[in-house]
Amino acid sequence: MQESELREIKALKVVDARGTSCPGPLLETKKAMTAVPVGGVLETLSSDEGSRQDIPAWAKKVGQEFLGFVTESGYDRLFVKRVK
Repeated sequence: MQESELREIKALKVVDARGTSCPGPLLETKKAMTAVPVGGVLETLSSDEGSRQDIPAWAKKVGQEFLGFVTESGYDRLFVKRVK
């Protein structure tokens, strides 16, 4: 997805994992995904640059759809769509 499209997403759940280091943001994302219904989007806020690789890799491994990320001042907004 393009950055402009990502900025318009209204996530059903937002996880604020800013200030935590690996594997914190990934663990919080995994835990929160269970609260998102199929078809919904989870947004994770992370200041750990490793999340840019960790969360997409996890999403692919478990069969969810990583939509992309947007960089804000000091953190990233990462989006995962629950597909199953």
